[in-house]
Amino acid sequence: MALLPLTSLVFKVRRLEPELVTPAKPTPHECKLLSDIDDQEGHRLQIRGLHFYRCNLSMQGKDPARVIKEALEATLVFYYPFVGRLREGQNRKLMVDCTGEGVLFIEADANVTLEEFGDALHPPFSCYEELLYEVPGSNDVLNCPLPQIQVTHLKCGGFIFARRFNNTMSDVVRFAPDNLGCLTFEILTACLWRCRTKALELGSNEDVHFIYIVNAWSKFNPPLPLGFYGNALGYPAALTTAGKLCQNPLGYAIELVKQAKAKVTEGYMKAMTDLMVIRGRPIVNIVRSFIVSDLTQARFREVDFGWGKEEFGGPTNGCEIISFYIPSKNKEGEEGIAVRVCLPAPVMETFFKELDRMLKDNAAASVKTSNSK
Repeated sequence: MALLPLTSLVFKVRRLEPELVTPAKPTPHECKLLSDIDDQEGHRLQIRGLHFYRCNLSMQGKDPARVIKEALEATLVFYYPFVGRLREGQNRKLMVDCTGEGVLFIEADANVTLEEFGDALHPPFSCYEELLYEVPGSNDVLNCPLPQIQVTHLKCGGFIFARRFNNTMSDVVRFAPDNLGCLTFEILTACLWRCRTKALELGSNEDVHFIYIVNAWSKFNPPLPLGFYGNALGYPAALTTAGKLCQNPLGYAIELVKQAKAKVTEGYMKAMTDLMVIRGRPIVNIVRSFIVSDLTQARFREVDFGWGKEEFGGPTNGCEIISFYIPSKNKEGEEGIAVRVCLPAPVMETFFKELDRMLKDNAAASVKTSNSK
């Protein structure tokens, strides 16, 4: 494990006027209620992402902005609710008004090359506001464009595809419940949760939580219909005290992570949905919580607009309360996992000391075991 440097880069971006992209053919005008999972309070936010592409000589003469815009027009014929606007009905129930107004689209040019972003592309991207310009008044949950896209041409011939999605409409990412190998996920998560809790220096009797944002698509029988693009996310949790988590061996934390993952069944999802309705869409408890979303198999890199696989795809700056697990590659080409953990500066320093101590203790134990054989 290593601390990744921040991506701090200054460059200029020239943007064309924002426009609304509409479907290539007429689409139905109707209202569609969102599901009770889509509708929950914690989903009423915008999700932002960046996708970096290198120059491809076989695509010379073709404009990625035009290619993507034309593909978007064709795709929106089938996904026409995305060109509508969210409205709020009785008891704050969300619905999408399929007005056909359009998706917000921006074309831009930047005086920077892909290489200038550095050897390893990873969030946080301090420059993301240049690459995903937020049109004033466009980023509210209600009565605003649902997706926004910005395509920025780079000096080297590559480009950056930036997106913003209203999370109530779709989880954007399709990821399996167990993306990393089970043991890898459980050990990594247990280590980070334990070190983070130690760094926070909580009272030994204070409750701490691990929450796993998991896609439950595979848990439904009969399966969700083909083409369904709404949310099917569960939030299984493990609960213990700071004292138990920090004083017990690492295996204790690993077992708690395993138990949380095992909770997600069809019955769990139905019960969670009922709870959302009965209790008026309560927000997930984030107090003293370590929240994880595994994007290592989200297949961002396989998104190909004709220029080949992307160099990086994922969240812009992640989220202060969620640690995303994102596939990463260093300059030597070695594959790894980048995890963003947000903590106050003094706490972060302690967190890395705890993490370093744990790694050294494990390495020493491995050497001792090897020598005793």
